[in-house]
Amino acid sequence: MKQVVQNYKSGELALLDVPAPGCRPKGVLVRSAYSLISTGTELMKVSEAGMSMLGKARSRPDQVAKVAQSVATSGMAATYRKVMNRLDSYTPLGYSLCGVVEEVGAGIDDVAVGDLVACAGNEHALHAELNWVPRNLYVPVPDGLAARHAAFGTVGSIALQGVRQGEPQLGDVALVIGLGLIGQLVAQLLTASGARVIGVDPDPVRCELAESLGAAAAGEAGSARVGNAVAELTGGHGVDQVYLAAGGGGNEPVELAAKLSRDRGRVVDIGKCRLDLPWNAYYEKELDVRFSRSYGPGRYDPGYELEGRDYPIGYVRWTERRNLACFLDLAARGRVDVEPLISHTAAFEDAVETYRSMHDGGLKAVAVLFRYPGEAGVAEEARAPEVAVPPVRRRGAASGPARRAGGPVRLAFAGAGNYATSMLLPHLAQHDGVELSTVVTTTALSAANARRKFGFAGATTDLDSMLGDPAVDAVFVVTRHSSHAELTRRALLAGKAVFVEKPLALTEDELATVLAAVEESGNDRLQVGFNRRFAPLLREARKRFGARNGPASLRYLVNAGRLEQGSWYLRHDTEGSRFAGEGGHFIDTASWLMGADPVSVYAVTTSGSEDLQVVLRYPGGSVATISYLTSGPSAFPKETLDLLADGRALRLDDFVRASVYGRRRWVSSRLPKARDKGQRAELDAFLRAVRTGGPMPVPLESLVATTTATLAVPTALATGAPVTLAEAR
Repeated sequence: MKQVVQNYKSGELALLDVPAPGCRPKGVLVRSAYSLISTGTELMKVSEAGMSMLGKARSRPDQVAKVAQSVATSGMAATYRKVMNRLDSYTPLGYSLCGVVEEVGAGIDDVAVGDLVACAGNEHALHAELNWVPRNLYVPVPDGLAARHAAFGTVGSIALQGVRQGEPQLGDVALVIGLGLIGQLVAQLLTASGARVIGVDPDPVRCELAESLGAAAAGEAGSARVGNAVAELTGGHGVDQVYLAAGGGGNEPVELAAKLSRDRGRVVDIGKCRLDLPWNAYYEKELDVRFSRSYGPGRYDPGYELEGRDYPIGYVRWTERRNLACFLDLAARGRVDVEPLISHTAAFEDAVETYRSMHDGGLKAVAVLFRYPGEAGVAEEARAPEVAVPPVRRRGAASGPARRAGGPVRLAFAGAGNYATSMLLPHLAQHDGVELSTVVTTTALSAANARRKFGFAGATTDLDSMLGDPAVDAVFVVTRHSSHAELTRRALLAGKAVFVEKPLALTEDELATVLAAVEESGNDRLQVGFNRRFAPLLREARKRFGARNGPASLRYLVNAGRLEQGSWYLRHDTEGSRFAGEGGHFIDTASWLMGADPVSVYAVTTSGSEDLQVVLRYPGGSVATISYLTSGPSAFPKETLDLLADGRALRLDDFVRASVYGRRRWVSSRLPKARDKGQRAELDAFLRAVRTGGPMPVPLESLVATTTATLAVPTALATGAPVTLAEAR
């Protein structure tokens, strides 16, 4: 299918061929009829993409701060790869459309195939021929409302949420600053609510348009027309609300808002404009400044948007979805008229030229629609206390999938997120004897990006077709944590060697399903991405430390740091705790250094935080303590490790320096560039095992023991007692 994309690094706009999305549960597959260009948000994004790197940095200081923090924790080289990977990728455009339901996912019963729906979301209502849209981001289009008008639903909801934040009452006088697409809709909604509206915009055509659609007056800022209208309609007191729907870097909108507001009036920010509030003016009138966040409650909440969990109407009257339905109802009943706002309707195949014309100023528009070809084009009329380490059993002599003699190792990827594209695929794409066969993702553009950047032979959203391909030797599972066990199970049953990023499983039941697949298939060709044991610096330090005779003590300090709000790592109900997600790294490293698997786990936590102290006991009396802390400063090293035994000591400083103390002291030279945490060596070992049919880099029993120990931590926290890990049978 076709989709409009942009490369943020180069500024390139393209109508790209991408894999069609599949229909997943809790949502519907929609074939687009019309999609609306947001002339404010999207053109701002297009303009930013055309800036120099310095210009991009100046326009997004928030992202610059994130980069600086990443340099402190991950190093310059790793941060550079991550930033360049994100910049040099195609990103989608669009977030408001109308289309016809083509397929209905499991759990959906409010629409049927053939129904016309309006869709929202900058990940789900894209300028693309097909979109998968979750339950709370689509609504049926009311009878009598044309598809081209229903395509305004999302942008209309943004305007509607802004009006709700202003709380207008009958007879109020409102000032709308900025009469672009959002401002025009805000003005109409205010008029429909019984308020009298005054508009401000430097463009006389837009001012005339606002007056023709119900505004009492509209003109330039500071003009006599605006000043007289405010004085006449408010009796000289000033307007009740000001709605900032303007963009740009000037501070004039907020200054004008203070000047024309009444005492204790409300100022609502809807657009993205500068907000350098003049303190005296806002203080003296005690103005109430409010923000309107997108299209309403539910926005940016994954539970609402992706999982379909609604908010009870008694507690949240107007959610994202209810705002969308309300705006469509107003449009269907003629209370809002979007037809006069449509400056241009372009064929979808002319999308790139349309954006360029708008950006260059050749096409001056309030609203522009894309019209899609095919059957959707006729949609105007459509309606419608002891934890046992699970035993590892193999059927006979486990051999797993058989490879053809000679030829490259053919790899497929399930998932192509940031870690895969910055830490794994750059190594594999340059590896001799490797063929990147297929990449599978849930979003079409992710697959297309990975194919373009790393040379995959194919890209798809169909997992079954990839698993059923006999040419694929090994599958990399690099999706979100909650899907690791199930995808690993399916790949093992399909006869593939599997490299799964940590964690292998989030629950004991999930781990059991993986081991059942090993037993059923006889395929034990499994590697979990515990890469630290492969780090060259740590391996050299272990070699210089030498063989150990007596018990050892190990201390592993992990300065994990705080997560940004909204990170999917915080979705504990679906993705598990942070330690469940990455704790296996540190347990595996400790076990490798100890030369054994743990026999018991004890854990304590700091009240009110995710900070953990995990104590692992090993055969022979050795003990490892992992301090997993989230409250430390970002400038402090992320990982430090000390191992003491037999009068010797090994120290690792964040994979940039290592030292061994004994009869002689050995200190490594400080790494000049990147922290090498072993990803490349780990991949080499996995590929060698797949190519030769030799043993996997880490025994399956060890992978299971590490996973079981990680999963035992919550039990130890709950009981306050050590959890014994029974030996594998």
